Amino acid sequence: MNQLVALIAGLLFGAGLAIGGMTQPEKVLGFLDLAGRWDPSLAFVMGGGLLVAFPAFAIAARRSRPLFDVKFQIPTRRDIDKRLLIGALLFGAGWGLAGYCPGPAIAALSALHPGTLIFCAALIAGMWLQRKLAP
Repeated sequence: MNQLVALIAGLLFGAGLAIGGMTQPEKVLGFLDLAGRWDPSLAFVMGGGLLVAFPAFAIAARRSRPLFDVKFQIPTRRDIDKRLLIGALLFGAGWGLAGYCPGPAIAALSALHPGTLIFCAALIAGMWLQRKLAP
């Protein structure tokens, strides 16, 4: 049952990314181009996500456990270290150069666009390399 709920949630999330335009690199790059031809439309997509997330987190905070799991999976670390900063820098640089971040790229795989396939291959290679090099 948990896997079915996860699948439905993932499909819903991916559909929201596609409908909102997050799977279109040119739209994302237009949003990130503050000094050029800025396209603010993705701010509404992100704002819509926050409108859903804030009440959901408030409701979840009042529950002793999630509906479909034994316990909440909440990160406990609060420190900002070198690895976090480097990861954030690489994530932002990749998003700015390619117009993709992992979620929208995976959602866009169904279109079989060569750029998406290359990005996802690089994403997998980067995750593999990180696991090999991490202390």
